[in-house]
Amino acid sequence: MCQPLHAVVVGAGIGGLAFAILARKQGLRVTVLEKTEELTPVGAGIQIPPNASRIWAQCGILEKLKEFSVVSKATQLRRWKDGELLCTRTVGEGLDDRWPWLVIHRADYQRILVQEAEDLGATIRLGCNVQAVDFDLGSLTLVSGEVIAGDVIIGADGLWSSLRRDILGHESPPQETGDLAYRGTFSLSALQELGDLQVDELCRQDVVTMWIGPESHAVFYPVRCGKEFNLVLTRPDTLPPNVRTEQGSLSEMMALFQNWDPVLTQILSAFSSVLKWKMMHHEELATWTRGNVALLGDACHPSLPYQAQGAAMAVEDGAALATLLGIYQQSLHRGNGDGAKQLTIPKILENYEALQKARTTTLHLGSISNQQMYHLDDGGEQKERDRVLRAAEWRERPLGETEAFIWIDVRYQRAIVERDTIADARAQWDKMVSELGANK
Repeated sequence: MCQPLHAVVVGAGIGGLAFAILARKQGLRVTVLEKTEELTPVGAGIQIPPNASRIWAQCGILEKLKEFSVVSKATQLRRWKDGELLCTRTVGEGLDDRWPWLVIHRADYQRILVQEAEDLGATIRLGCNVQAVDFDLGSLTLVSGEVIAGDVIIGADGLWSSLRRDILGHESPPQETGDLAYRGTFSLSALQELGDLQVDELCRQDVVTMWIGPESHAVFYPVRCGKEFNLVLTRPDTLPPNVRTEQGSLSEMMALFQNWDPVLTQILSAFSSVLKWKMMHHEELATWTRGNVALLGDACHPSLPYQAQGAAMAVEDGAALATLLGIYQQSLHRGNGDGAKQLTIPKILENYEALQKARTTTLHLGSISNQQMYHLDDGGEQKERDRVLRAAEWRERPLGETEAFIWIDVRYQRAIVERDTIADARAQWDKMVSELGANK
């Protein structure tokens, strides 16, 4: 019997862990190399839309995630100045109880995935900083000098990926988006102590609330079963080019948002400290793969966070790639003549890229579109935007017709959240095998 394929994953973020979990379920041997000495999640809240929760349901760990999450019932857009409700969207949130739209603390998300990967037999090694990759030998050299070989190497090393540079053959850093974000979390009790009836009412709603305004917007939602709340505020970037994050000034933040909806400014008053994060993204890469090495998640398609799809795309990548490699391994073990034996790992990786790349580029462009829609200055364009949002009919228009904004485009939204990544990966495998048979 053939030995299981050995997949070496660089990076223990959401995408790398998703691959590790799915790959172990397919019977691959998995080693995850994480450069940090301790897994300390960056950020606070994170959203798990239905296209990602479907994958976790298929893996059997959705219920574990739900224990530490809130199921979002809707996403609401509100006007920045007075909190007027412009639009409530339930596309995705109300799609199917089997794969709900979850909101969760990133620390809980990562902890659950780490535990699941280890329970399934994945090896997670901390303090492993990769220095070089050998594409001919299929190996990695760590800063310590240790060499680790694998049948396939997965670069899940995030926004500042070193494997991206190695695959492309040149430096390819992410670009500034022009925005930065303030991020923080609040306890329910801290918000209740404000004594504001409108804030209390908002805290009782299991929804994602967004205030949209000139050059800025705010996102607020519950995490940890409603015991805590996450808030992200965006504004034009003022951080120096070489500074990614720094401690923010509460007085500066309050001054920037002082004329916004009083409900939001009341919530801001509960901040004890705040961090500023430079928001970065990257244009579409020429390629995600080289030999037996492939990228996933932010390493190959870092995007603006204006669709709540960045982490979900990394989960999709991990699921798609693990599914293709799992079927490939099964075909090697069977040793049958279905044409699969003509396939190679580089070919599998190319098909993974073909399956995911156009989709992630579409979503990247969609995030840019949402950024522009959210941040309109008050005036004619803003008034027309608000009119269109208020009049949203939430029906799928005939082919050839589109909405003014993708945020209310039912066909576009369903294409995102209804995606069954694992089924699509299996279909991609069948297509590969069929094409091999046709070319004999």
